[in-house]
Amino acid sequence: MIDVREGPNVRLSFDGFKVKAGFGSWQIDGFAVRPDLDKPGFFDNVPNHAVGFWGVYGVRPLTKTITLDAYYFGLDRKTAAFNRGVGHEMRHSIGARLSCPFAERKLGWDFDYEALWQFGTFGSANIRAWTVASETGYRFPNAPLKPRFSTKADISSGDDPRTNTLGTFNPLFPKGNYFGVLATAGPGPINFIDAHPRVEATLPQGVTISVDWIFQWRESLRDGVYSVPGFLIIPAGKSDARFVGNRPGTEVRWQANRHLWFQADYGIFYAGKFVKESQPGRNLNYWALWAGYKF
Repeated sequence: MIDVREGPNVRLSFDGFKVKAGFGSWQIDGFAVRPDLDKPGFFDNVPNHAVGFWGVYGVRPLTKTITLDAYYFGLDRKTAAFNRGVGHEMRHSIGARLSCPFAERKLGWDFDYEALWQFGTFGSANIRAWTVASETGYRFPNAPLKPRFSTKADISSGDDPRTNTLGTFNPLFPKGNYFGVLATAGPGPINFIDAHPRVEATLPQGVTISVDWIFQWRESLRDGVYSVPGFLIIPAGKSDARFVGNRPGTEVRWQANRHLWFQADYGIFYAGKFVKESQPGRNLNYWALWAGYKF
């Protein structure tokens, strides 16, 4: 829900404050920020006063391996655009997450399950939106290459403009490549149903490799397809097809030392029936090379 999003965009920064506190077994963050507007210089970005973002996020262990997250986010956008039109968006999000980390030494399952409800107003309409996201994996840490097999299944609500309630889910500031390698130009997690199998392995010398394949459908046939940051890519109306497309991808990452890493991504988007019927839909190839240094 909140990420700096270096993959699909220029790094997203925020100006504001955060307060951290501990209450028993809970670790709680409270924050109020505005996203920055990018300017072509050094340390000269300014906050976007048309967008306000605030919230409270709490984390606590339930067992030795299972963690509970619970949170509230508020978002105020003076101008927001969805398939049904443009208006002032005031949106509140309440969610919870259960997670279990990857197995490190013994065979074992891991999981990450999250559900979220959104309400508020969009212009004169109410907002009622939701999402459920899941990832379930199994790692073989003692086998050669330490493989991990996993699958994600996600669904987020879309809109029906015939009603006076906006049903389009807003993922706020989402992590792009959670939804596959092709995060720059691929459809994002709005009005979205997906199935997403993945295999990853660990090679010698700090090299990891993963292969995944994501299949995507529209949740509502009366809502369009949106990008990762939330812009409308293809409006509804020209096709009643549900299938948006599928995206195989691979990622190779080399952690050269504790500071320096390199990464290569390659993915293909195969246009589905909705894309082909709505516009001249073509397949898309994507590749990227990354290098990073962490102090």
